[in-house]
Amino acid sequence: MIHDAHTHTRYSDGLGEVFENIAEAEKKGLSLVAITDHSHYVLGNSFNAYLSEIRRWAEEGEITVLAGVEGDITPNGVDVPAWAAEKLDFVIASVHELVDRPEEYVGLVRAALIDENVDVIGHFGASFPYIGYPPWEDLVELIKLAEENGKAFEISSRYRVPDLEFVRECIRRGVKLTFASDAHRPENVGNVSWCVSIFRKAGGKLEDLLFEEFL
Repeated sequence: MIHDAHTHTRYSDGLGEVFENIAEAEKKGLSLVAITDHSHYVLGNSFNAYLSEIRRWAEEGEITVLAGVEGDITPNGVDVPAWAAEKLDFVIASVHELVDRPEEYVGLVRAALIDENVDVIGHFGASFPYIGYPPWEDLVELIKLAEENGKAFEISSRYRVPDLEFVRECIRRGVKLTFASDAHRPENVGNVSWCVSIFRKAGGKLEDLLFEEFL
């Protein structure tokens, strides 16, 4: 069940190589690791090299290795086009915009949840301690939207989000979840103990995870 669906490498703002992230995941006994570098770094001249390197190491590795990207949710939508999403195993969409109010954040995530190129919402709620927390009703609306559109939310050990009640509501409604270290150094790959803890506290089981078939 233990996996890490959000890691970065030198292809964006990470410090390690693809093979180093995979090796660390194997060393820590993970079932699956994903390489998910930032879209604005890799969706250019380096995209084919990025994909090829992940696929090559995936063939040699002892665990499941997925190729993804972490896209930015902007006021104009998620910056991952369909042509790229089709070549990847999955797409994370995260809010990195500097927003002032929780309703702005909720609006950005709402748009991402109806984007057919998006699979997972990354580190949901990481900005709330700074901009304020939206009403529970707004959060439930997003979970319902994820349910309707087949989207997942990641549980992030780096930011310790979302909270227990949010995770519990996702499980109750059948919205899938992933574990994420958001590692930017190889040695941090697989550091998902907080994810596992809150997932279990919420009553999560294997069937509640997005990549169940690989775990």
